[in-house]
Amino acid sequence: MERVLVSWSGGKDSAMALSEILKSKDCDVAALLTTVTKDYDRISMHGVRVALLRQQTASLGMELEEVLIPKNASNEEYEQSMTKTLAKHRSSGVTSVVFGDIFLEDLRKYREERLSLMNMRGVFPIWKRETNELAHSFIAAGFKAITTCVDTTKLGQEFVGREIDEKFLSDLPVGVDPCGENGEYHTFVYDGPIFKKRIRFTLGEKVLRENRFYYCDLLDA
Repeated sequence: MERVLVSWSGGKDSAMALSEILKSKDCDVAALLTTVTKDYDRISMHGVRVALLRQQTASLGMELEEVLIPKNASNEEYEQSMTKTLAKHRSSGVTSVVFGDIFLEDLRKYREERLSLMNMRGVFPIWKRETNELAHSFIAAGFKAITTCVDTTKLGQEFVGREIDEKFLSDLPVGVDPCGENGEYHTFVYDGPIFKKRIRFTLGEKVLRENRFYYCDLLDA
């Protein structure tokens, strides 16, 4: 059985990738790998508090590996932190990293090139799945998620802090990917078939940052 890390954003795509890996029974998940902005104590890009991330991974029954990066980290700083973390796991027998990417070719190529330098490989369980079908199957499977960040150049601010449900999908404007694969929105998954218990939270403040990204804070309930 192959020992793997799962790249974990706390959102729906990584949850679907993890679900597929667990179904396959070919992999032993060593840990969930999450990039955390240490200045804010939040998941990078998604803006979710680390306290909720830790509750999430505990409910999944998984170990958590936090890769700490400073705010406004350069790509070089990110790569240095990630390489150090991956090297630690490679030395303990981890050979692959699982990602929830769907169709961004450049991103997949970048990940595979970086991993190859460490004699590791990438695994992409939901790669090239049709995103409309994937989004509907996520809901049908019983997963529960809420949007934590939207890119207002692609999606209106009224979409932040919303449940991912059939109404949400039907309300998406033409041209927006149903899974948000182009960065239109990010999510936090708080329940579903791979969770032992629901993560409890309340909605906090909604804030515009960088004059572009609207975040909805999630407060530990």
